[in-house]
Amino acid sequence: MSFEEKLAWNMAVVSAAAYVTYLALILGKAGGGPLADVPYAAAMLWTIGSAVVATIVLRVVVAALAPEDADRKDQRDREISRFGEHMGQSFVVTGAVAALGMAMAGVDQFWIANVLYLAFVLSAVTGSIAKIVAYRRGFWPW
Repeated sequence: MSFEEKLAWNMAVVSAAAYVTYLALILGKAGGGPLADVPYAAAMLWTIGSAVVATIVLRVVVAALAPEDADRKDQRDREISRFGEHMGQSFVVTGAVAALGMAMAGVDQFWIANVLYLAFVLSAVTGSIAKIVAYRRGFWPW
């Protein structure tokens, strides 16, 4: 498995785990009440921050376990990376447009923030899965 594929696995797992943790925290705090009344900012910031730190730590660990691969990135790696980023970007755009529409409609900040967070998570997971599939099944840029 290439270094870049390992990083894609890390990103997919960490992003999904952070979001599931966030959902568990928010749903646990709701206690059957309205979700929009739940204080979400601290939980969101902590899970995002923890995901960033975990991704950095895992990158360092993967690089330490295979230092000869850490600096290698060939043309195929660059094209797969670009392909994965383009696949994931659609969720960021969709989430931003949805959040913009929600803001214009006067929707509660809770829902706007959660749509944006979900969009970023879907972007990271989808982009990472696209990269993993490209590494596993082959990649033919047209």
